[in-house]
Amino acid sequence: MSVVIFDHPLIKHKVALLRDKHTHTNQFRELIEEITTLMAFEALNDIPTKEVSVATPLETTTQTVVVENSVAIIPILRAGLGMVNGIHTLLPTAKVGHIGMYRDHDTLQPKEYYCKLPEKINEKICIIIDPMLATGGSAVAAIDLLKKHGAKKIKLMNIIAAPVGIEAVQKAHPDVQIYVAQKDRCLNENGYILPGLGDAGDRIFGTK
Repeated sequence: MSVVIFDHPLIKHKVALLRDKHTHTNQFRELIEEITTLMAFEALNDIPTKEVSVATPLETTTQTVVVENSVAIIPILRAGLGMVNGIHTLLPTAKVGHIGMYRDHDTLQPKEYYCKLPEKINEKICIIIDPMLATGGSAVAAIDLLKKHGAKKIKLMNIIAAPVGIEAVQKAHPDVQIYVAQKDRCLNENGYILPGLGDAGDRIFGTK
């Protein structure tokens, strides 16, 4: 299945708090990170592993460990930055790239303004993160960009997604696995998700 929509009660509880307009900036940031960590357990279930020998106080045993430098975290600026620590909690050594995209308020089309990726991106699982998946334009453009740089295995993680955004990514990139904490109803006339949670970037960084 190319889309995973989470049904875990802890995720639902934290999303409810996230939506609340009375949730302050510091708690909003914490909730973004916590939800991301919970989602990442599933998103990383096929991360590369290897067997190593470990000496316990009693004997030597064989254990499974994650292959280092096998994952790249790619936030879409700026709101995606709020999700980085949620994955770093599980994989503190994962490399982080950055893709700068903004949505033109008139055309609703994505505009790229920055791209910096880790070395050997073609050898890594790339996890694109952005709290909101609205029209899908920025996500599709970010995936396009990663593929142009040689990325072969790409996942997309969003906390809130509109049906049209999910459909746009699936149509353009059916090979990309999508992980969504909650699927919302629709977009309004300005391209904002309903019921949504407002502007994620503003609420993460306290700029509004």
